[in-house]
Amino acid sequence: MKPDREINLKGEECPMPFVRSKLALEEMELGQVLRIIVDYPPAVKNVPKSLEIQGDTVLSVKKLNDTDWEILVKKTYDTED
Repeated sequence: MKPDREINLKGEECPMPFVRSKLALEEMELGQVLRIIVDYPPAVKNVPKSLEIQGDTVLSVKKLNDTDWEILVKKTYDTED
């Protein structure tokens, strides 16, 4: 799946990966996919969990290498609703 947007959050510690992911999703259209790259281990669990709680759909969480993870999330929640 080709993402509509990508953000690289390597070097960011919680809660910033979630905050920056949420802000990026707010700028996107419903149905678009955001690719998030993180290297902070707690973010691998916290970001997907928090985005699903807010109403978006986590499509996958995948380890890219020894330090980096990819989180694909589909915007399914609109704050303007």
